[in-house]
Amino acid sequence: MKPTFLAFFLLATVWSSGEPLDAALQAKVEQKLAAIKSWGSDSAIIEGVRKHNAGLADGLKGLDNDKWKAIGGQDDLVRGLTRNAVAERLKALKDPTISECFVSGADGKKVAFLSKTTSWSHAGKAKHEQPMAGKIWIGPVEVDESSGVKQVQVAFPVLDGKAIGSVVVGLNLARL
Repeated sequence: MKPTFLAFFLLATVWSSGEPLDAALQAKVEQKLAAIKSWGSDSAIIEGVRKHNAGLADGLKGLDNDKWKAIGGQDDLVRGLTRNAVAERLKALKDPTISECFVSGADGKKVAFLSKTTSWSHAGKAKHEQPMAGKIWIGPVEVDESSGVKQVQVAFPVLDGKAIGSVVVGLNLARL
């Protein structure tokens, strides 16, 4: 890679990270969010989060973000989280504007996702904590580390009388 191209790539990545939404894009994001936040009341998603909250499967116990990063995307553990009932429901709900989606339990650890996430747990991060407080979260424009897509993430609670988990959806800005 030529040094000038690398410098341009790094500048473009830094520039797009944390970029605020302009008014037109904010309106599109809010419109899409209104259409998808009902996923937090979907019975298949609620049931999967309830099961997760009752106790992690043996293979998932002891995982942390460092161990997660060392696991390949085709590992059976990862594939199980892309093929469970919640993941199948996410696949059925997904449309071309969605670049990524994952569901976390109350502990911030993954219940299911469309493809392997960068982090195993989002505990302590606003994208999980705000939905756990019953609130909507909208992140900045960013180039997603796991998908490489310029997107904005939105998050909302999984509700079962109260917030029991969170759903984070990456919205592909080029397709929104």
